[in-house]
Amino acid sequence: MWNVLLSFSGLVALIQLVFLPFFPESPPYLLLQKGDKPGCLKAMKQLWGEGNYLTEFDDMMKEKAITKGTKIMNVLEMLKEPSVYPQLGIMLLILLSLQLCGLKIFQTANLQESIIPYVSLGVAVSEVISLIFCSSIIDRFGRRILLWGGYLLMALILLLLEISLLLSDQYFWMQYCSVILIFLFIIAYGLGP
Repeated sequence: MWNVLLSFSGLVALIQLVFLPFFPESPPYLLLQKGDKPGCLKAMKQLWGEGNYLTEFDDMMKEKAITKGTKIMNVLEMLKEPSVYPQLGIMLLILLSLQLCGLKIFQTANLQESIIPYVSLGVAVSEVISLIFCSSIIDRFGRRILLWGGYLLMALILLLLEISLLLSDQYFWMQYCSVILIFLFIIAYGLGP
């Protein structure tokens, strides 16, 4: 019944995809990243209801003043910073260990047992690459577009993955489609959600 469980995550992604356009952007994002004061106040009212949010707004303005002189690092500069190595190590360990969970999908796709660990390693590498790529484009496109697009792609890819797994017994080349779709799912997840 693992395929039902996999389909459930697609259902959750679809629900999030439908409702995401109706939610406002994050008030701190609007104020600190975009410099949109009216949009920030409007988002606060949408999220928290009517009220006086001058205290919260002032706190965000103080944070903006404190971080004004702070240089925002790009991905390569961050990787050169030794203070982030413990967090980066933990993240990589989690990403690599998560790849062991995908072995069942690869077995169902009728892949040879000897190449499954290499495919899992490829999935981990593609996830790290997509996360690095996402961190470089998030400021350009914004969180909402990346989330919405990521969930849309994930829902579509999960539908195609289910079809390819069902047809993998009838057509030998469908197992390769399943692997490609898993790679695309991981990339879509890394770029958006």
